[in-house]
Amino acid sequence: MKTLNATNFVDMIESGVNNLSNNHREIDALNVFPVPDGDTGTNMNLTFTTGFKDIKNRPSKHVGQLSKLFSKGLLMGARGNSGVILSQIFRGFSQAVADFEEIDAMQFATAFDSGKKVAYKAVMRPVEGTILTVLRLSSEATLKYVQQASDLSIEDTLNYLIDQAEIALEKTPEMLPVLKEVGVVDSGGAGLVTILKGFQAFLEGRPIRLIDQSHLQQRNVQAQFEHEEFGYCTEFIVRLNEKSLEYFNENSFRVELEALGDSLVVVRDEDIVKVHVHTLTPGDALNLGQRYGEFAKLKIENMAEQHDALSHSIEDLETLTLKVEKPLKEYALISVCAGDGLASYFKELRVDHVVSGGQTMNPSTEDFVEVINNLNAKNIIILPNNSNIILAANQAKAIIEDKNIEVLESKSIPEGIAACINFNPELSLEENLNYMKKAVEHTLSGAVTYAIKDTTFNGVSIKAGDYMAILGKNIVTAVTDKTVALKALVKEMVDESHELITLVCGLDIDDEDAEELSDFFEDEYDVEVELIMGEQPVYSYLVGVE
Repeated sequence: MKTLNATNFVDMIESGVNNLSNNHREIDALNVFPVPDGDTGTNMNLTFTTGFKDIKNRPSKHVGQLSKLFSKGLLMGARGNSGVILSQIFRGFSQAVADFEEIDAMQFATAFDSGKKVAYKAVMRPVEGTILTVLRLSSEATLKYVQQASDLSIEDTLNYLIDQAEIALEKTPEMLPVLKEVGVVDSGGAGLVTILKGFQAFLEGRPIRLIDQSHLQQRNVQAQFEHEEFGYCTEFIVRLNEKSLEYFNENSFRVELEALGDSLVVVRDEDIVKVHVHTLTPGDALNLGQRYGEFAKLKIENMAEQHDALSHSIEDLETLTLKVEKPLKEYALISVCAGDGLASYFKELRVDHVVSGGQTMNPSTEDFVEVINNLNAKNIIILPNNSNIILAANQAKAIIEDKNIEVLESKSIPEGIAACINFNPELSLEENLNYMKKAVEHTLSGAVTYAIKDTTFNGVSIKAGDYMAILGKNIVTAVTDKTVALKALVKEMVDESHELITLVCGLDIDDEDAEELSDFFEDEYDVEVELIMGEQPVYSYLVGVE
């Protein structure tokens, strides 16, 4: 086709959305670290799906208008760095086609080049070998190609763009050594190529359909569990039978359960397997468990009923609150974390609102906007506590122009805790930001979690199911015992200049073990240990050293 009209634009986007939805788990698997939180594909999928919902049934005949609506939906739904960058790509795209009812090959190519420019501006320190590189190389080559050719169709232009994007994607391991070592291409770049191939499929008359829409809908609902608390909190203990003792594979079992829900914890101790999962289908989770033995204990709680009961019990109070405007405060703090224990701890540290999220589920820009709009304060400070959430927080700050918002770029839970401890409501904003930033800079952060695949990283051989001690961007060790991993991590982190260890224990750690570890570290290193039962999923331990 020589021009792309509004109807075809919407159908093309839908094909791209479906292709990304069908393949987002493969994109997640390109994560460099073999940890159970590779979420690039998931974040891009949720972002793109949210944007498409805003144009799916719009009766517009103007590509520019639809593109603007699509861009706004992406902007509000953006999750993680990959989702924010994706939203900026199509923000630039929409700016370039704003005045056009239909677009031709030149306008199509120019729009992607505009997307490149806007996306690069959104990232403070762009890293080559990422989605930005794939977009830059492909869009610049395509624009030059269209300028030098004549009478090109939309299909010709997109085909060339994809060819160039695939060439660039294959080069990403040469630009980022860590990709080359692990043997993968950049996940964000792979996500972009997947979207473009969905566009291509529509233009070739073979639009992509969802492979399993009910499964996608379930995952989208699951993605909101920690924020909305719907579904079933399912816990059970299985005593392995004689056959299962020999053949039970904890990692395979975990992968099967991951397909059913979120907030997953699987712990094995000899012949006992303990499971915690939030799912829409608790019966399926129980069926998986029963294949391996008999239940020693099980509990299923309907989180929707708990939520409704709580809502009804405070309904009158909320009504009164709405009638009385909240007093203007000097400060309000927003912190991001996963785990009831951590949420309670942050609130003890003067945090006004905790946004549920973290490694396994990054909150969207809209999540931040909603919280900010409900706070009445002169100064609002956001603590993302995760490097993959900072862009979304900054995007929310840019959207809300009538409030003074500061994003303190904490990249871990220990950094966020240190920042909160150093916040003083009696000080000026400038003084607080200074003290909080210094606290973040002086905090060393580490974590212990399990590996989801076999790999080698920085010379460390890792097997699926191993517990990895992670310090910054390095894996200190990978062993079969989480306690051994933790002790190796702390040994690497602590020296004679340090005075405090903050130990945050996850869902799979009981109080007695936590206390023993706290005592051990205090005796071993002559430091004070701040012990927090964070109840976070995925990460057995989070460690901060100051």
